[in-house]
Amino acid sequence: MQGPATRRKRKWMLVIGTRPEAIKMFPVVHALRGLPDVDVRLCVSGQHPDLVGPVLDWAGLKPDVRLRVVRQGQTLDGLFARLVTKLGRVFGQERPQRVLVHGDTLTTLAALLAAYLWKIPVAHVEAGLRSGDLRQPWPEEGVRRAVAAIADLHFAPTPRAADALLSENRLSSEIYVTGNTGIDALLMTRAKLGQRIGPTPLDAVAARFSGKRIIAVTAHRRENWGAGMARIAQAAHQLAARGDVAMIFPVHPNPKVRDVMQAALGDQPQIALIAPLDYPDFVRLLDLSTLILTDSGGIQEEAPALGKPVLVLRDTTERPEGVAAGTARLVGTDPARIVAETARLLDDAAAYDTMACAHNPYGDGRAAQRIAEVLARVG
Repeated sequence: MQGPATRRKRKWMLVIGTRPEAIKMFPVVHALRGLPDVDVRLCVSGQHPDLVGPVLDWAGLKPDVRLRVVRQGQTLDGLFARLVTKLGRVFGQERPQRVLVHGDTLTTLAALLAAYLWKIPVAHVEAGLRSGDLRQPWPEEGVRRAVAAIADLHFAPTPRAADALLSENRLSSEIYVTGNTGIDALLMTRAKLGQRIGPTPLDAVAARFSGKRIIAVTAHRRENWGAGMARIAQAAHQLAARGDVAMIFPVHPNPKVRDVMQAALGDQPQIALIAPLDYPDFVRLLDLSTLILTDSGGIQEEAPALGKPVLVLRDTTERPEGVAAGTARLVGTDPARIVAETARLLDDAAAYDTMACAHNPYGDGRAAQRIAEVLARVG
């Protein structure tokens, strides 16, 4: 008499290409690998070849597939073409039953189209973010809209993101509000910081500014290149003159950012222009900061989880929930406004507390588990 048939494992492939994707998807990989009867494969596209590895090492993950796509002087369309071709080859060889992508990168769009051409269903993590302006953030806004048109499962981080998908005629049965997996990664990393052994690059600069109120600064967005970066540098220069604050600025390596900031701020004793930090040290920087100035999207979600006000160096955001909740404020790149809004938070305790204590709308650290529970049911 034959025993019961062995259930065939389902094969799912997660595709990541950039550091933010690696950060926000490592909790999903762990959650999915906790499911029975699932073979979870991790593919690294090579879009950020030097930045993804350290995040995965910290998370205890090794890629099953690692691609190389970056070429010197490559245009965005050239990179995209290589991504589609190479990812299509991977899907043809691996034949996963589902592909998971995250967010808004060229890797996301390329994986979506390659999977679609192989008739593989795609689930989109962090779906439904919209600024309403195809030019800002660019090209991310366009990528998100394109992915929404083809993906069959949409994991929205907030009810507002789910509403945006519904307004674009996505089916409600395909949309699940999960929270943002970036909060999962942040809280998991913060809990592990005590396990690090030996000094890190942040230690020396933190000691140098002991007793000062720290302002963390990041800037990298394409729409701020040129005049926008110069205005951000001008505001930082003025704020550093206060004397009661210090600024720690992990500078993006792109010359359109690095060269501007080095020329404008390199000789300022109260500003530390440092190399980009690894993810654990960046979480430490957020934690020790009084407030954050940034044009990043993810930091608008992460900082409120640590009770840190965020001034957003952009005119629009695809994360309006933070602005509505009071955890973030759009200030653009006008130096006078940046300085005034920063001074208000530094000098008015009530104004600071209002932002620092506002409810974080981006989740409770269980988003990845919710995604795993949905996929366990619907495949």
